[in-house]
Amino acid sequence: MMKSFSSNVNVESIALLLLLALMSTTNSAQLSSSTFYDNACPNALATIRKSIRSAVSAERRMAASLIRLHFHDCFVQGCDASILLDDTSSITGEKTAPPNLNSVRGYGVIDNAKSEVEKLCPGVVSCADIVAVAARDASVAVGGPDWSVKLGRRDSTTASKSLAGSSLPSFLDSLESLTNRFAGLGLNARDLVALSGAHSIGQAQCFTFRGRIYSNTSDIDANFARTRGRTCPAAANDGDANLAALDLVTPNQLDNNYFKNLIQKKGLLASDQVLFSGGSTDSIVSEYSSKPANFKADFAAAMIKMGDISPLTGSNGQIRRICSALN
Repeated sequence: MMKSFSSNVNVESIALLLLLALMSTTNSAQLSSSTFYDNACPNALATIRKSIRSAVSAERRMAASLIRLHFHDCFVQGCDASILLDDTSSITGEKTAPPNLNSVRGYGVIDNAKSEVEKLCPGVVSCADIVAVAARDASVAVGGPDWSVKLGRRDSTTASKSLAGSSLPSFLDSLESLTNRFAGLGLNARDLVALSGAHSIGQAQCFTFRGRIYSNTSDIDANFARTRGRTCPAAANDGDANLAALDLVTPNQLDNNYFKNLIQKKGLLASDQVLFSGGSTDSIVSEYSSKPANFKADFAAAMIKMGDISPLTGSNGQIRRICSALN
């Protein structure tokens, strides 16, 4: 009996050691704090910030584009800068996927930031980390929340145009569809609503909201629809690329006005208005509309959470020297 008991203890001890080793490996693969580059490239974050501030100063809309770039990167095989890769004979990139084509912007801004960082410390700072930091710096540049960006991501050696086409949210998505998409990546309903608040800045193309402003069944505010119709003709393929601010009131300020718009039925995109249409997220929209501090705190927390989606760390992936191409 003693021998049997001893054997069981040994087996259990070995199992425990293996579990601890596995936990240690898992933890080491997680992202690090914002001090990750302090020794290897101490001026990296300041250099990125300067580059982003310059880009946003030249074009305020770029802030929205950089936040969206991070979002579109993380939602497709994780936050790994796969969205930055150009097509080659062996890689079909994500830039030409329907949700990204003639829509996602900011590639050149990331390239410029990377170039400046490479001058300081070649081959140290990943493009994936630059995209994440750029989103935070863009938010701050337009009065939005600040947060500490986790670092240590590495860059992918692959991309997926098909996954980009199927995984990214659509401007026509229902609340159920949006909730399911976000849940699949570990993001809850509160994260969904908070992150959607990024639509308090930026612009949308006419073809993405034409159906909403001209539909007889739409719940859109009539005066708001008429205003948007001035630059978005009803006829299909007429002025498809014409732009309209997502928020008429404070289009260049990342604030909680987006949620006030939704309550007034002035959400420009159908996928925005579904957040306040008698469904499960109405209460969150109402909260953010009256409590801007809650929105800012939750937006920052959701951005950190999104930045944690399936990063490549350790020896996985690579540190690209040029963000649009593999080494």
